[in-house]
Amino acid sequence: MEGERPYLSASGAPLSLRRRQHSASCRELAVRCPRLQLRSLSAATSAVWLAAYGLFALCQNSMVLSAAIFLTLAGLIIYLHFVKIDQESLLVIGSLGIQVTSSYASGKESTTFIEMSRVKDVVINEAVHMQKVIYYLCILLQDPQDPEGVSEVVPLFQSSKPRLDCLIEVYKSCQEILDQRKTAPQSS
Repeated sequence: MEGERPYLSASGAPLSLRRRQHSASCRELAVRCPRLQLRSLSAATSAVWLAAYGLFALCQNSMVLSAAIFLTLAGLIIYLHFVKIDQESLLVIGSLGIQVTSSYASGKESTTFIEMSRVKDVVINEAVHMQKVIYYLCILLQDPQDPEGVSEVVPLFQSSKPRLDCLIEVYKSCQEILDQRKTAPQSS
């Protein structure tokens, strides 16, 4: 079950799914997005600086160039630290819960842990966006007042948006562990 396979995102960008099975009831599934390309970064920076130089040539104010440099650097830092996600991973531990981690291009990580007692199910849902149907994986959280109800829906892989074939593989892996939990004898 170990390995990495290529897939595509909903927009057609290349992704890869890395699977690791740590034990029978513990699996890690990570969707990796392509790294930031130096070519696109250089093109965006050059466009901003050329526009700033054009404004400088018209108004002869050096503050325009300084502002362009500052805005470009600030924008890049904000993009790398808060927007560009390189990897989204799901660690499913049958006896404990599900850990969802997003790794940003700057190295920052954002982690959320959901206790298994709160997990009702993991499902593939669909949404209509513009003129196409997009599929996404989500965790249904059990309503504490109503055991049959759902209190919250937690969408997964929001940044990478993998296509249905990749989501099915992650879904099956999650369901195998959830089924183990349901069929395991309950100790009191």
